[in-house]
Amino acid sequence: MKRDIQVAPSLLSCDFGRMAEDIASLERAGADMLHLDVMDGTFVPNISFGQPVIRAVRALTKLPLDVHMMVQSPERYIDEMAACGADIITVHVEATPHVHRALQRIRENGKIAGVALNPGTQAEALRYLLDEVGLVLVMTVNPGFGGQKMIPAALEKIGAVRAMLDAAGSEALLEVDGGVTAENAQLYTGPGATLLVSGTGVFHAADRAAAIAKMKVRP
Repeated sequence: MKRDIQVAPSLLSCDFGRMAEDIASLERAGADMLHLDVMDGTFVPNISFGQPVIRAVRALTKLPLDVHMMVQSPERYIDEMAACGADIITVHVEATPHVHRALQRIRENGKIAGVALNPGTQAEALRYLLDEVGLVLVMTVNPGFGGQKMIPAALEKIGAVRAMLDAAGSEALLEVDGGVTAENAQLYTGPGATLLVSGTGVFHAADRAAAIAKMKVRP
């Protein structure tokens, strides 16, 4: 089945001194939503931003906010992220022993529940979570830093996750994050990804609208 491709530019790559201008530029360029990476310096070896920035972004745009929680024990922050204006909240299976509880809490807040897999985590980890999620994020780089090159072995996992979603009759978005550019987007969408996160691939493009449009071309 042919699915529309959506693009979520990652604000980790924006100019934080000109964030309002960057967000307005992304709206004009055809972004479908905005991706916000929340990092705690524990689950990943970096610190990014948290609730105040998400709240500020919410005030600047009506685009959906796709909040990726790269934090240990993310269930501690779900209510706050929802209150700040997140539309999608994604937690890692590796970050909590109570992933079902976290996903259910996201849904109780009326938000889309997402689950993320690190590159070294097998697709099989999703098998008993499929009924709980509206989004699956396959990381194609090790999380924590922007601008990394894609890990080629992750492409096979995209196909495996797509097969699992289709077999379950799930309409969940299949998101990928890591190394996505206009030039290589079909490497991800070919196996079945429907939502592309791109940081430097959008922000460093000479023409952001052209880059996003090219990413949306279906294979």
